[in-house]
Amino acid sequence: MSASRHRWFVVGVFFMFMLVHQADKLVIATLTPDIMDTFKIDKFKMGLVTTGALIVGAVLYPVWGYLYDRYARPKLLALASFIWGATTWLNAIAPTYPAFLATRATTGIDDSSYPGLYSLISDYFGPSVRGKIYGLLQLTGPLGYLVGMILAMALSGVLGWRGIFYVTGSIGIILSVVIFFGVRDVPRGSAEPELAGLDELQTYRFNWPTAKELFKKRSLRLLFIQGFFGVFPWTTITYWMITYLEEERLYSDGAIQLTMAVAVLVLALGYPLGGAAGDWLFKRTPRGRAIVAATAVLVGAVLLLVTLSVPIANQGLFLLMLALTALFIPVAGPNVVCTVYDVTLPEVRSTAMSIQYFIESAGAALAPSIAGYIAIQEGSSLRTAFLIICISTWVLCAIFFAAVAYLVPRDIATLHEQLQARAAFERARQ
Repeated sequence: MSASRHRWFVVGVFFMFMLVHQADKLVIATLTPDIMDTFKIDKFKMGLVTTGALIVGAVLYPVWGYLYDRYARPKLLALASFIWGATTWLNAIAPTYPAFLATRATTGIDDSSYPGLYSLISDYFGPSVRGKIYGLLQLTGPLGYLVGMILAMALSGVLGWRGIFYVTGSIGIILSVVIFFGVRDVPRGSAEPELAGLDELQTYRFNWPTAKELFKKRSLRLLFIQGFFGVFPWTTITYWMITYLEEERLYSDGAIQLTMAVAVLVLALGYPLGGAAGDWLFKRTPRGRAIVAATAVLVGAVLLLVTLSVPIANQGLFLLMLALTALFIPVAGPNVVCTVYDVTLPEVRSTAMSIQYFIESAGAALAPSIAGYIAIQEGSSLRTAFLIICISTWVLCAIFFAAVAYLVPRDIATLHEQLQARAAFERARQ
């Protein structure tokens, strides 16, 4: 298989890996009533199931980041896929609630494996097109939610919730074999313009001095801080939107399903569109990705304000405005990943992305509880919580992205200087 065809094969394999993995993670939301009935547990104990997996995944982000920057990424991704399948199987056979709680927590081990996947993709595709590729891969989040919901609705009556876990776990094990034997590793940095075309490229691996330099890049520090607040709107909306539609807008089950399906499908389009827009503007200015991200979060804030002001009786207008808002929510995502890689050396990119996701995990863990606290205050509501949390954090993120846009050209130039020096060394060595 040619190098060009192989890299698209890799994208296809990784898309399938992320799609089914996301479906496996999110299907538990649909299966929750059946699981609660099996173990005779309340909502608090069921909530602990998700919390345990989130904690394990967050703690292991730095570990996976280091391993990916130090060792062969395809083999580690194959291991992550196998762990996903094996732990899901263990979760399916758990006979008691304590066993189910423990085995579900172990499914978080592989949840922090994506930084290595993104890092490997960055060595298959150059900076000018990465946004499109990351946007395509991040489609798997909302699509995985829909796939998980469809799996649960179609198969739970036939296979039961344990059977569905057997299915998704088996796919994880099959994909581990495909990744292990089918995906080739490539030298770190081989897709960078400065290093492209070299016959040989020295193997660059994680080292602590280079990793410490990450925190000296001002644009990267701002992205890390932004990440903590940036997940607040997404997490709050996904966690509480169905409750808001049911309790405050008085939607029927059918109306809720239609509204959420449309919103999720439109939201999915925002990832590739955001990545493509970032690539387009990045070719014209190094500030392009940050400008796209800043614009998207500001537009999202305005659209959400308008959406939540739509009268309860006008479900059609509300659906239209919610869909428009959803289109802008994910636009910053692929641009953040690209910007992290635009300023970091190839051998520490998994580590940099792991730090980003670790910080985002902390924000994601806090957001639902803060929204719930605001909603239960006297005279308040989930609508109030949405307005306070989403609009304030989106405006704050726009400020951070604007600051990144101001600072990032210097950090990008520094990276290019480092890569040019590396390329000169490689040519002299050859």
